[in-house]
Amino acid sequence: MQQRLIKVHEDDNVGIAQTDLSEGEIVHFQNDNLQIQNPTKAKHKIALEELSKDAKITMYGVLVGKATMPIKKGGLLTTENVKHQSESVQGRKEKYRWNPPDISKWKDRTFLGYHRPDGQVGTQNVWLFFPLVFCENRNIQILKDAFEKELGLGKISRQRQLLRQLIQGKNPKVGEDAAVGERTFENVEVKFITHQGGCGGTRQDSEMLARLLAGYIKNPNVAGATVLSLGCQNLQIDLLKNALKSLDKDLQKPVLIYEQQQMGTVEEMLNTIILESFEGIKEANKIERKPAPLSKINMGLECGGSDGFSGISANPALGYTSDILAALGGSPMLSEFPELCGVEQELVNRCVRDVDAERFIDLMKAYEQSAERVGSGFDMNPSPGNIKDGLITDAMKSAGAAKKGGTSPIQAVLDYGEYVTRAGLNLLCTPGNDVESTTGMVGSGANIVVFTTGLGTPTGNPIAPVIKVSSNTEMAKKMPDIIDIDTGPIIRGETSIQQMGEEILEYVIKVASGEITAKADILGQDDFIPWKRGVSL
Repeated sequence: MQQRLIKVHEDDNVGIAQTDLSEGEIVHFQNDNLQIQNPTKAKHKIALEELSKDAKITMYGVLVGKATMPIKKGGLLTTENVKHQSESVQGRKEKYRWNPPDISKWKDRTFLGYHRPDGQVGTQNVWLFFPLVFCENRNIQILKDAFEKELGLGKISRQRQLLRQLIQGKNPKVGEDAAVGERTFENVEVKFITHQGGCGGTRQDSEMLARLLAGYIKNPNVAGATVLSLGCQNLQIDLLKNALKSLDKDLQKPVLIYEQQQMGTVEEMLNTIILESFEGIKEANKIERKPAPLSKINMGLECGGSDGFSGISANPALGYTSDILAALGGSPMLSEFPELCGVEQELVNRCVRDVDAERFIDLMKAYEQSAERVGSGFDMNPSPGNIKDGLITDAMKSAGAAKKGGTSPIQAVLDYGEYVTRAGLNLLCTPGNDVESTTGMVGSGANIVVFTTGLGTPTGNPIAPVIKVSSNTEMAKKMPDIIDIDTGPIIRGETSIQQMGEEILEYVIKVASGEITAKADILGQDDFIPWKRGVSL
């Protein structure tokens, strides 16, 4: 029988409702009969003891808020009686000791990936088109339309079929997706990125965008790239070339760059791009999947549309997956710095090097100060959807979100646009915004992303598979077209976090090998939003 209430950590003074609870109901919990003081929906928090005004509220064993008024034992925690509070952060307190998971069953496992000359291995084989400036977005769109239709990459959507039937006066019947044509190439995908940057903003924005785009070229999932420049923009071609050299001075991938203001008419330029890019795509198609160790997986750890169960099912299960990968020599990445507020000390203690501990603190402080200067702050991070589902303070949200990073030592702390070079868990400074964060992790070398959600989020990426993991079965059943894995059995006590973590890794291996297509790729979710270093939580 499913428990009605759970406590995550032995030091916590709040519990999480597993099911809807009625006012006046008596819940037998840990040898105590707890009377529920308010109607409480599943996922929301209940005080396990009398809380006086200003009393500290502890969850996951860390401070996540304080009471703004007295809260009775069995009372519901809300935005009216609780406010955000977190512990102050010091330097590393002691050498971190880690008990890694048993990896004996994984150490000889492989995935089928695309091997690159620099030693990286891709989970996909993509020829990537992108502009250096938004002025070239239209030309990218023309190329996208031509390549997708003629290479058989696009599909007629069910919605387009429905509209076509209505126009023809037929009885509307929605059928299966119809492919535009036979695929010309089996081993290569052709993808297209557009964006609104490259000019008109600050020089710093253009420099950051150059580093991000260079990271996309460097990413092991990319076989080659076609780049369009106007010519007069802030993000000059030399900026991109310098960013590429800083990542790899001996880059051996084909990168074709075209500057419109040096090439005459649009038609002449586009014809040249098609002729030369087609030859590059043909060569990329010759690359085939070959076995690679799991240490070649750089896995982005993302969450979005979190709910009150995310921190007790999907996130800790993914954290266990992360620990296995780290123990194998892979490189999991934990990002979303606004959603690490309140757990900084734990993460600082896990840093292997003092320089990374100090850098993490500095990046967090600078980020929060930039938010405060415009009247915001990390305490304003929870979205309306988060709050509605029980995540009422940023520290509460962060404590659950950080569980994606497991318990392994932190080998490096990276700023946005920096590329992963150290095996093991990496922290990457990004916003909490789902797409900006996922965009950043892939630009830092993630060749696959696992994305947990409690409310449902359809985010994907142009060059890296994004696997969606639901925190609860209800949402997985409601949105089966976007959810790959359901961790709801953890909530019902049908499986353990460790077992589910292993299931996630098995699924990752299949997606990385091309045996399974992630739901986000089936839906064509090629989302790409660079972070402008202003305020984005």
